[in-house]
Amino acid sequence: MKYKLKKISGDASFREFYRLGKNNKTSIIVSAKKEKFKNLIVYAVVNKILNINKVNAPKLLSNHYINNMIEISDLGEKSFYDYVISKKNKLNDYKSLVKLIIKVQKIKVKKSYKLGKFKVKFLKYSLNYLHKESDLFFDWYLKYCLRKKKISKIKRLLRKELTKIYKKLKFSNNTFVHRDFHVSNIMLKKKKLGLIDSQDAIIGNPLYDLASLIDDVRIKLPSNLQNNLIHFYHKNSKLKKICIENLKNDFDILSVQRNLKILGIFVRLSKRDGKNNYLKFLPYTWVLLERRLKNPIFKNLNILMNKNLPIKKLRKLNKI
Repeated sequence: MKYKLKKISGDASFREFYRLGKNNKTSIIVSAKKEKFKNLIVYAVVNKILNINKVNAPKLLSNHYINNMIEISDLGEKSFYDYVISKKNKLNDYKSLVKLIIKVQKIKVKKSYKLGKFKVKFLKYSLNYLHKESDLFFDWYLKYCLRKKKISKIKRLLRKELTKIYKKLKFSNNTFVHRDFHVSNIMLKKKKLGLIDSQDAIIGNPLYDLASLIDDVRIKLPSNLQNNLIHFYHKNSKLKKICIENLKNDFDILSVQRNLKILGIFVRLSKRDGKNNYLKFLPYTWVLLERRLKNPIFKNLNILMNKNLPIKKLRKLNKI
């Protein structure tokens, strides 16, 4: 039996990926020495939940946790990003992804799951968890832009206002959330969609994954297309009887929260992990932020940011 092992491009996690070829078939070896439990066990469990609910995801083929790796099925080499990036009319393609989000949101999660001797429980988004994520903006992004003394004051002021904003979320944390749902985490093989990178799944707000997809920093979508997709979700999801204004309220809040987090994560990936390619997305992340900050709900946050941050400098910053 002949084996071929080839390292393939990774992601923002601590994992490494290898394509294993044997007898004209391929599988993926996922290796992780850091955050092993999340990157291997939780990933395998979430993938199993997705597959049970007829959402295509990698299947666990063999578990070598003691050796820091698992083997999973291969969903191919072509991501939805590769497929859609050069297309002029993206609406119908993105509608298929919104339908996938709606399908994922129908999943009913149990209190806990087992994989061998391991037990996996799903966390639920809370006010503290939202802050933990958006704090990355202050702790990493601003750390490389401003003096430390000034950052402490800005963080205190803006965090207080963000608390008020997060408390204005309309919908409960009762929905299965992939938490990193975007075109690069969706594979396309023989016209079949497959969802990867699911180890951060959580129970949260139904608008989170939609904001992740539509306000994705990796691919620039015009505002009219974004709005069409929000309305398409509204008409076809479990929230169709809820007024669109409430849906848009949560979408904008979670988009701002997520993109503040992303600014911090991408700088952390550069400074801590040496993954500098993520810095190129910083300018467009600011574009998305400012697009959502136009919502009147952010009036006081805008005042505080304009008063205490060098916005023009930060907006143009793509090398830190």
